[in-house]
Amino acid sequence: MDWEGVRLHVVSGKGGTGKTTLAAALALALAAEGRRTLLIEVEGRQGIAELFGIAALPYEERRVASVSSAQLGLSGPKTSGDVFALAIDTEQALLEYLDMFYKLGRAGKALQKVGFVDFATTIAPGVRDVLLTGKACEAARRKGPDGRRVYDAVVMDAPPTGRLTRFLNVNSEVAGLARFGPIHSQAQAVMGVLKSPETAVHLVTLLEEMPVQETVDGFTELREAGLPAGGVLVNMVRPPVLDAAAVAAAHGDHREEVAQALVEAGLGGRSRSAATRRTAVEPLLDPLLAQAMEHSERVALEREQRAELAALDLPGYELPLLSGGVDLGGLYRLAGELKRQGAA
Repeated sequence: MDWEGVRLHVVSGKGGTGKTTLAAALALALAAEGRRTLLIEVEGRQGIAELFGIAALPYEERRVASVSSAQLGLSGPKTSGDVFALAIDTEQALLEYLDMFYKLGRAGKALQKVGFVDFATTIAPGVRDVLLTGKACEAARRKGPDGRRVYDAVVMDAPPTGRLTRFLNVNSEVAGLARFGPIHSQAQAVMGVLKSPETAVHLVTLLEEMPVQETVDGFTELREAGLPAGGVLVNMVRPPVLDAAAVAAAHGDHREEVAQALVEAGLGGRSRSAATRRTAVEPLLDPLLAQAMEHSERVALEREQRAELAALDLPGYELPLLSGGVDLGGLYRLAGELKRQGAA
């Protein structure tokens, strides 16, 4: 899929699917083309800092990585770029907003001290979402003194799928709160970016029933809200352990064939008689056949989930399960996979 015209990539997914990891990997993949990319976090969890092994991010844009195509294992022309990161703080964003539109200056600091910011975003959560999405949209369209975009791409690690559409559909969130004025205008401007061809919303899933169903429901909600669907990022895909013949064997009466294969492989000992070797492998049969059955059931389930995702008729990308979790090297490996599969 060609995402060349997309400047704002919104990444979401059910909790536990690895959406923050893949948002960071996507930012690296985009930067490797020689782009300047901004990775934004909106949930206050400092997940980006943890992934890159750095101190907690302040409310300012700072470079967290320089990445080259060679680092991602890509062939072709050697290119490199930078990834900047921003952890948006709602309180600071609101004070910035108040100063921008109302020139409050020191008065804004006084509001902060008396708890006005917490009060405002609690009674009007739509305002909070306008501030968070607004910051991402502003960064995506920001221009420098030379008239060029400051960032070639912005990747937002968004809230989980269950509340994503409400988070992005800020017009409806503030409709009953502000029908005119700066907040209303800001919401209109944000929606102008979010519903444009410059934005794509990607959902992360696993090949499991609940995450896939939430992904299908999430894209349905996005389409109903007029928000641009992007790609399906299937994370933690396990490699096939058994070939088709072995999977089929798990469903039939192939005990003797499996036993003979184990004997021929030498698991019963080479120097013993055939009968002794057959007896020696007997304790292995039930556990092996049980594991083969479990594996075949998982393969069948994953096949069903892939069919569900294919019915969405959206670009799909599969990322491998990394043993031992995701360290910085693993993050770069995932970025390389996204790049090779055309997600960036």
